[in-house]
Formats: sequence, C-alpha cells, structure tokens
Amino acid sequence: MSVPVLIADELTKHYSVSQGLFKPAASVRALNGVSFSVNAGETLAVVGESGCGKSTLARALTLIETPSSGDLMIDGIDVARANKREQKQLRQQVQMVFQNPYASLNPRQKIASQLAEPLLINTALNAAERRDKVHAMMAQVGLRQEHDQRYPHMFSGGQRQRIAIARAMMLQPKVLIADEPTSALDVSIQAQVLNLFMDLQQQLGTAYVFISHNLSVVRHVANQVMVMYLGRAVEVGPSESLYQRPLHPYTRALLSATPHIHPDPTRVKIRLEGELPNPLSPPSGCAFHLRCPHASERCRSEQPALRSLDDRQVACHHAETIA
Repeated sequence: MSVPVLIADELTKHYSVSQGLFKPAASVRALNGVSFSVNAGETLAVVGESGCGKSTLARALTLIETPSSGDLMIDGIDVARANKREQKQLRQQVQMVFQNPYASLNPRQKIASQLAEPLLINTALNAAERRDKVHAMMAQVGLRQEHDQRYPHMFSGGQRQRIAIARAMMLQPKVLIADEPTSALDVSIQAQVLNLFMDLQQQLGTAYVFISHNLSVVRHVANQVMVMYLGRAVEVGPSESLYQRPLHPYTRALLSATPHIHPDPTRVKIRLEGELPNPLSPPSGCAFHLRCPHASERCRSEQPALRSLDDRQVACHHAETIA
C-alpha cells in the first residue's frame, strides 16, 4: 500500500492588503482550507481559473511562503514543527519547475554549473562525481553531454524546460511541484515535455503536484484532479471519473470549454457569465453562486463543505441533482 509523501490538511494562506491611508487593512484569503494527499509515484493535478489560488498553493508546498494555518506534512515531517536540520532536508525533498524556463535559469551561468549547484550545496561529492551526475541527468532528459558548456540563451524553449527539469531532479526529490510547466512551450513540444515528466516519475517514483489551466494536458498526466475556485477546492477525485462525470457545476463548465480534436456536435456548451468575485470581498454562501445556473437560496446563504459523493469529494449542495 502506497504511503502519502505529501499531506495538506486545511491549508490556508491569508494576505493583509492596504486599502488606503485612513482605511483598515483588508485580508485576501488566497488559500482557504485546502486538504489533499499525494502518494509516491502519483500525480495530483490542480486546475482552475487565474486567481483561484494555484500559485499560492505552489509557494506554500515548496516552503517559499509559510501558511497562515493548517498542517503540511512532507515525507513524514511536519513542516510547522521541523527543526533547522529537518527544514534543510525538506528543501532538498521538494523541488519546483516554473512556467517560464528562461526566467528560472541564470543567463550568465553555463548549464553545467547550474545543474551541479544543487549537488555542490547539498552533497559531499567531488567535482568529478558532480560532473558525472550532471551528464547522467542530461542524458535522462534528452540533452547531449556537449551542451553543458552552453548558456541558456543558446537553447530552444523546450530544451530550456528540459534543463529546468534536470536541475529540479538532480537531488531526486520526493515531491516535484510543476507550475504551468508547458504553457510557455509550442504545442508540438508540450507532448515531449509531458512524456519526459512521466518517464522520470516512473524511474524515480517522484510525487507530482501538476498545476495547470489546460484540462487536456491534465487528463494525460494526473491520477487525481483537484478543481479550485477562489481559494477552495470544489471537487477532488480520480482523473478519469472526474472527466467522464463531473459533479460540480464549475468543473462541468471548465470541461465544456476544453477544445477537442474531434468535437462532439451534441455536446452542450456551458457558458459562465461574469468574472471571479473580488477576493477582498467574497460573496456569502457558495463563492460560485453568482455564476452558477443551478444556484438556490441555500447556495446564497450557506457555504457548502467538501463531502464524499461516489468516488470523490465535492462542495456543492445540488451535486446529486445536476450530475
């Protein structure tokens, strides 16, 4: 039985925002009670519109920011109670691949130095051993050995993302956070990078948290999918069943907007009216009720909690009647 290497329980992150000289500070609830777990060798995809809290979640999971409340366990270690030695160990076990590979690489440093840097800081390997590990990882991600003396601007976008992935995997982390890792790439290159992610996961058993707005991409890489809306998870479940039968109206709307190579003419398109609510002043009740075609008076006054339904969890009062 697989043991979760990443567990988040009611994770929250609130930001204080100034509203002016004589006004009290407001609070933005970027994350508002998110819970999930990821097993070794599995992928959790996090999807939703811009502003739903995906990137805030990524920063919390990679220890860049400290959660306001909630519990986060990485490889059996409680992040909030970790001592300095454990914190150093955790930072080695959690790595991140960013959306823009060029921005995440040092333009003045050769690739060999950038890939060897995690080994130089965190291991006792000598220069020859570090060089061998760098070349071995470059081969794993599909780069030739002679590329190690080049600078980032000498590579294509897809090659830069391969370099970023190689650097993230140098220490063989237990958890990898991928924040929109293919959105800056050409469509023809996206499939190659996704296949690389899947191959490395199979070889190393890394747990992935794959953040994306592209639901077509998510379907091919994820075991579990978590749909977020305004800082909360509204539906969490196995990838294939969620795609076959979405339970939350927001999930249904996202899937109906996903382009297909062979579109079904009988498929009903769901068009959402309006924009995301103001996070400084979220609506009462269900945050989605202002855009939901199935909203009732209960939705306007009572916030739905995540509850088990079929093989997943959903935060909707009317999930049984609209699915």
